[in-house]
Amino acid sequence: MNEHPSSNVIRPSGCPGLLRVVQALDGGICRIKLDGGSIRADQAEAVASVAERFAGGVIEATNRANLQIRGIGPGHDALIEPLLAAGLGPRKPSGDDVRNLMLSPSAGIDRQRLFDTRPLAGQILVTLQSHERFHELSAKFAVQLDGGEALAMLEHHHDLWLSALVRDGELWLAFGLAGTPLDKAAGRVPLAQGHALVVAVLEVFLDLARPDQIRMRDLLAELPMDEFMARLADRVPLQACPDWQRNTSIDGLHLGVHSQHDDRVYVGAAAALGRLDAAMLLGAAQLAREKGDGSLRFTPWQSLLLPNVHREYADEVLARLEELGFPGSSDQALAQLIACTGSSGCGKALADTKADARRLAERLQRRGQALKIHFSGCPRSCAAAHVAPVTLLAVAPGRYDLYFRDATLPGFGALQAHNLTIEALDHWLDAHPRSPLDA
Repeated sequence: MNEHPSSNVIRPSGCPGLLRVVQALDGGICRIKLDGGSIRADQAEAVASVAERFAGGVIEATNRANLQIRGIGPGHDALIEPLLAAGLGPRKPSGDDVRNLMLSPSAGIDRQRLFDTRPLAGQILVTLQSHERFHELSAKFAVQLDGGEALAMLEHHHDLWLSALVRDGELWLAFGLAGTPLDKAAGRVPLAQGHALVVAVLEVFLDLARPDQIRMRDLLAELPMDEFMARLADRVPLQACPDWQRNTSIDGLHLGVHSQHDDRVYVGAAAALGRLDAAMLLGAAQLAREKGDGSLRFTPWQSLLLPNVHREYADEVLARLEELGFPGSSDQALAQLIACTGSSGCGKALADTKADARRLAERLQRRGQALKIHFSGCPRSCAAAHVAPVTLLAVAPGRYDLYFRDATLPGFGALQAHNLTIEALDHWLDAHPRSPLDA
């Protein structure tokens, strides 16, 4: 049973949680953290119901594979209770913030997986919520557990990442700090030591970090990595991992129909610009019951998967998702664009990014183009947890600076054009047909 939320155990934070509704320009925000991005059909129906009753039905799929309800009015305790009753809350109220463990959306079913990460993930999540000291961690502190899947978000930076590898027929976990599985590994441990490693890393971090050093990168900016690793080696036996190289993930596997490790498939479709409504979520939940295993999985690409669908139903499931309003193909412009909340819901945004993104999507669709472009209403880049290939940074209502990602430059990358309207961007695309936009 979840304990009833109490204000004296929920620590102050600017990040919304299930038990902490944070106010925005368009009302309150409630963030529902999903274990491994997965949610049962009945839980999805509970989210849809409270979103419709208390918040006008606006639901967001986040880039950490969670769900948010926006536009919540007064009396939000009435919204929280049904979500707790559906089993969507933490084991302890003070453990809500620390449930930041990202898995592949295809964990356990991916054809390329080296092991099923879900049992270990469950063990880690219980520890994060039950170990009182871990509740001191920031709501932004995050861990990634990667089983070697083909469908994996490998660009989001995490405070600790763990990634599967095989050496001499044995399963190990390579790991790194303040980075991604595409980086050099700090070391490796046997799979059986994975849980102990997570506990040790978090305890060493809390031993060494000042209160203002809320992320691993903050600590390592001042503390030599060798010193952290020496402290860690006192708690868990470590081995070097000099030859670590993660296979890159396969682009587009979060959309459309894809084979699982068995004879079934999963079907993926996007929540356009990260938004869905109660009717869409209810329809997807019903479809999961009828044609899948009664569950949905949300992804860090702000999309959803229906897993364990029999192959003969795949085309029907994809068509019905599209009828509900979920784009199911990478050829659809709206499936490729990212946009933050924008000025319609956020006081820091300088432009209505979602409306502008839809205007651009219409133009791109007419061109037969589907380009990966990130709309950001301010420099905080809330919609993208990594630097996107192309970013439009708002500078005024309806006007954006255009950036291309450049690994040698900080922030969004290299500035290409300034103060573009959507129409001017359209002309810019005509004049630069071989730009990274088309890469």
